[in-house]
Amino acid sequence: MKTTLIALLLGLLSTVALAADPVPAHAYVKLETSEGDIVLELKGRQAPLTVGHFLELVDGGFYDGLIFHRVIPGFMAQGGGFTPGLKRKEDDTTIPNESGNGLSNLRGTIAMARTGDPHSANSQFFINVADNRRLDPNKDQLRGSWGYTVFGQVIEGMEVVDKIVSVQTGPQGNFQKDVPVIPIIIKKASRYTFE
Repeated sequence: MKTTLIALLLGLLSTVALAADPVPAHAYVKLETSEGDIVLELKGRQAPLTVGHFLELVDGGFYDGLIFHRVIPGFMAQGGGFTPGLKRKEDDTTIPNESGNGLSNLRGTIAMARTGDPHSANSQFFINVADNRRLDPNKDQLRGSWGYTVFGQVIEGMEVVDKIVSVQTGPQGNFQKDVPVIPIIIKKASRYTFE
């Protein structure tokens, strides 16, 4: 109950902030990685709080130099929270969960990673390389659950994402598995415009 109330208050505060600086219905971001470029289309209409936060991090250079630290073939590639030495880097803000926005965790979509707390998304994201509908919200009246907020999709460079999830992985640092042996670095994340 307390967590839900906090999330609602945060959502209201974020909505007020967004009214002053509206999030675009569609925004584009390019991730320049050590494996190639990935272009994302972000869905500001369906996930305004998440897209607004993600763009703020992109504009501030937060993701530059971070890695994809967890990659699993047939599932997803996760990044946005660790340096190449697996030192954690996080923003101070958490985002209220927007998983009930009608977008599904299908192949090629980008979603926010989180802990067991549904409103704990911070800076980490993942790109689905398979249809992962089990990560969508479950609206069952008795056993309903929050999902993982989808806030965009890959529109160019899905072959790069497939390459990322196919690299050799193993244990490193505090991770028991799934860490690329050779770091896959996000060299730069920036807004993108089509020419």
